[in-house]
Amino acid sequence: MGKQLRSSRNVLRGVPAIALALSVSFAAVSPVAAQSLTDRFKNLFGGKSDEAPAPKPAPAPGQPAEDDVDCPQVTVRAGASTFAVGAGGKPAVGNEIRFQATITKMARECARSSAGITARIGIQGRVIAGPAGAPATVEVPLRIAIVQGGVGEKVIASKAYRTTVEMTDGGSVPFTFIAEDLSYPVPPPAVADTYVFYVGFDPQALSPEPKGRKKK
Repeated sequence: MGKQLRSSRNVLRGVPAIALALSVSFAAVSPVAAQSLTDRFKNLFGGKSDEAPAPKPAPAPGQPAEDDVDCPQVTVRAGASTFAVGAGGKPAVGNEIRFQATITKMARECARSSAGITARIGIQGRVIAGPAGAPATVEVPLRIAIVQGGVGEKVIASKAYRTTVEMTDGGSVPFTFIAEDLSYPVPPPAVADTYVFYVGFDPQALSPEPKGRKKK
């Protein structure tokens, strides 16, 4: 049994090195499981792993839990789970890759008020240096959106964010970002269960915002 535990630990310690070795090919990341801030937030983003989540009041008979109504599930938008940058503006392919960021875990928490719903969305990820060498600091562009799914998908609210990651000599650095200000109207009951939070990388978030026209 002791040998098996030591073997498992050795395998886990080798994971970052394996990820770095595979950074040239940068295989696509598998879908990420969503987690609720109310029961996973502290564990994911620096809290005590042995701290029990706060109990929730039981829903009324025949009614869905408040979390299901007011706080949609969070998932990674297809095609937006990775963000890679090439050297000198070149395509991020092969030995030209400077770094790649990936999203590994997510969490969410919502609060309802008379003005609508305000969500806190937590994103955890990792930046891995590529063969071309990563800079000392990396700007990671993110976008979070609340979307009404179904036929003719409708974006209810969307916001771009940036977070800066300090790289280390090891070339594999975790990052955590929490958006606290995504607000949207309370959805009609008929469509509330079709709402979903999408998160992902958005390179356009790094572009400077267009300047407003000067008044004549």
